[in-house]
Amino acid sequence: MLLAFLGAACSTDSIRTYDLLLENVNLWDGIDDTLHRGAYVYLLDGRIAHISNQADGAAKESIDGTGMYLIPGLWDAHVHTTDYQRDFPKFMEHGVTSVLIPGGSTCTDAYYADMRAMGEQDSLPAPKVFHTSQHFSMEGRHPVKTYPTPRWVEGETVYFLRDTQQITELVEEVAKKPIDGIKLTIEDGPHPPFVQRMPREFVNQVERQAARHGLRVFTHVSDNLEFEMAIDAGITEFLHFTGIDLDARRDSALLAKLDGREYHLVTTFMIDKSFLYPKFPEWVEEAGLREQYGDEPFAELYSPQKKAIAEEFYSYYTEVTGKTEPSLADMFTFQVEDLRLLQDRGFNLVTGTDVGNTFNLPGHSMHEELELLVLGGMTPAEVLRMATINAARMLEVDDDLGTLEVGKVANMVLLKNNPLADIRNSRSIEMVLKNGRVQQ
Repeated sequence: MLLAFLGAACSTDSIRTYDLLLENVNLWDGIDDTLHRGAYVYLLDGRIAHISNQADGAAKESIDGTGMYLIPGLWDAHVHTTDYQRDFPKFMEHGVTSVLIPGGSTCTDAYYADMRAMGEQDSLPAPKVFHTSQHFSMEGRHPVKTYPTPRWVEGETVYFLRDTQQITELVEEVAKKPIDGIKLTIEDGPHPPFVQRMPREFVNQVERQAARHGLRVFTHVSDNLEFEMAIDAGITEFLHFTGIDLDARRDSALLAKLDGREYHLVTTFMIDKSFLYPKFPEWVEEAGLREQYGDEPFAELYSPQKKAIAEEFYSYYTEVTGKTEPSLADMFTFQVEDLRLLQDRGFNLVTGTDVGNTFNLPGHSMHEELELLVLGGMTPAEVLRMATINAARMLEVDDDLGTLEVGKVANMVLLKNNPLADIRNSRSIEMVLKNGRVQQ
């Protein structure tokens, strides 16, 4: 914690020359709700070397942080990109310094390697990349049938499961790759036309074989039954919340199955909001998104098919909330209440957006995700932890990332305004640093 470092510079610190000093800045380190005012943060070799409440060391360069706010770099823990060279700078521009990429139609081994390489260098703005294996799915199932494209190629961008013996061999094969876990698509699809969900015995076998190789399974589910199937199989990582609807009394048997292990769940509220964009096309103009991203992402904004999906989603919220014209707050308050049920039972909540889907934009949608969570009833500090230390904990890299502490990698965002007072201030980005180097 910061207070442990204040005024604690030893004699060697007083004569050391650091690479960079952020001086007199308001520091939120990500550990708790405390805002440390007037902090001096010294960086050396890409890491945080010293934190003090006074200038007590020399630095090659300094940044005056007076009146500004320093927070850890943000994470988007559910990202798809078909053009990472276009999308990665957008993430960095919006303060997203780390991403988790759970498969996708372009995700060959070579594409993954290229993304990792771009994320490791600091000359071009790009977030640090974590990723799963390619999708474990079945022929004619989600996402291949839901989102058809010639880029789905068996053995390259997707694996089709056919029997349990094949699963054993397949897990052994992917375990040799530089992945952070296996991507398992149980769900029958987020919207009609629905497909068959994966059989229970296949889900159980994937988790069983992954555990043999020390791998975790990151799964897609889109309703309570699939959620329970994953829990029964022993899976602890969930890449979506969309479609799950929990009630403490009605679902008490399901909730009782949570056995005290730490589970991880990525929120992806932006999926729901992005489905609604064709019903509310004014959102595009209000946010100035065409100026930031051009016209291409909004080519289907007035599509009859997209409008029909939007109307279906809106009617669902009308039914659930009992309101004829539910607001965004109405739509997400009951979902945050569901998240609280899981949080109270050992779930580590993490922010993610499912960028790559229509109207879900790299960088910008991360801030929409934060705002939806706060709109639903969470505090800014809670949500910022979900976007920083909680994400690092899910990826098991919290020794290096997720908070601003001495010894950790200097991935950070300098803001003009206080995000703890108003989560919309997370957008007021003055500067982004990755590995101690200014990126934006």
